[in-house]
Amino acid sequence: MPVVGAYLVPGTPLPYLVQDNPPWTSLVAGYQKAAKSLAEKKPDVLLVYSTQWIAVLDELWQTRRRVQGLHVDENWYEYGDLPFDLRIDTKMAKACVKGCASVGVKAKEVDYDGFPIDTGTIVAANFLNPDGKIPMVIAANNLYHDPGLTEKLAQMAVKTANGQKKRVAVVGVGGLSGTIFRKEINIAKDKIASESDDKANKKLLGLMRRGDGAGLKKYLPDYAGAARADMGMKHLSWVMGALRWRFSGAKVHAYGPTYGSGAAVVEFNK
Repeated sequence: MPVVGAYLVPGTPLPYLVQDNPPWTSLVAGYQKAAKSLAEKKPDVLLVYSTQWIAVLDELWQTRRRVQGLHVDENWYEYGDLPFDLRIDTKMAKACVKGCASVGVKAKEVDYDGFPIDTGTIVAANFLNPDGKIPMVIAANNLYHDPGLTEKLAQMAVKTANGQKKRVAVVGVGGLSGTIFRKEINIAKDKIASESDDKANKKLLGLMRRGDGAGLKKYLPDYAGAARADMGMKHLSWVMGALRWRFSGAKVHAYGPTYGSGAAVVEFNK
């Protein structure tokens, strides 16, 4: 069964919590376009990796059938709360835990009430899957996994889905350039923190648009360092691993600032 959709989306809660703020409205609209596209593809499962779900020992996978609650972001709490109600494909998630051994990774299930779901996963789910109809498989960002190992984990997860004859949409949740304003700003005047960050972000997105997988792979390490990219862009490694770096182009549904850092909603074309 194929990967029917692939998306790179922001994990910041700002566009979700303040949807009418002018610098963030394009990101909201971009997320809405991605959600419409995702619904049309009718995947059986969303394969989600968020840079904000951090693990330091084993690779963690959410296996509780339904996870719900109210989350307060640790950085942007003043803008509001984040309700969530997620449905998990427990069968596939448990199979991914077992499958981690095939790539030399130790893994564990997460299955208990009140587990602190991260902001990025919640924002992506609330925008892309607001009614919760599409089950999810959610993998943690282990800080000791490099981009190459992250790619292998995504490939393993897609192989696991294929074994269960499930159509997959893969979602990498995270930002672009990582410099945020350290002093309070008027959010109505938000912008990318520097011209160099903006230039680097646009070059990265241009490579995606053109479907230049080789160029994107070559540029990524330099970009990650120069732009202080979110977690070295491991969320992009997740998506590229699932696609095996094979894509014909991408639609950049939105690009813009989030308190100085860069964010984009990107849909990759098969």
